[in-house]
Amino acid sequence: MAGRKPLPTNVKELKGTVRKCRQNKAEPEYPRGLLEPPNHLTGVALAHWHEIYPKLEKAGVVTTIDIVALAAYCKAYQRWREATSEVDKYGAVIESPSGYPIQSPYLAIANKAFDQMLKLLTEFGMTPSSRTRVSATKQQPKKTGFAAL
Repeated sequence: MAGRKPLPTNVKELKGTVRKCRQNKAEPEYPRGLLEPPNHLTGVALAHWHEIYPKLEKAGVVTTIDIVALAAYCKAYQRWREATSEVDKYGAVIESPSGYPIQSPYLAIANKAFDQMLKLLTEFGMTPSSRTRVSATKQQPKKTGFAAL
């Protein structure tokens, strides 16, 4: 499908651009709630989860269904940090067994992990340009009955 990705309704609500006539009436809603990090997150990824998750939860950006995407971001962050550390240690160009200079394989790993991170960062509104598209506000309780009219 060509064109922009459609924004979820909760993001439109945060931006203040929701229009009833353009709203997807069948869009699934997922509950908010405190999430525990997955068991497979360890080390740098786990530490980053504990650093970033409270900020996302407070901003109202993350729901219970987002646990996989957030965990993937944290793992990509860990991979990027580890590979970048190796590039810093050995350099971006290393000597091949035949003596010719080649790009460090750690540089390719770092670049790939950074690309993965950047894609997930924008999904959560964690880059300067993606953040300008979302205005964080306190979540209002859903109105029901006559109050919804």
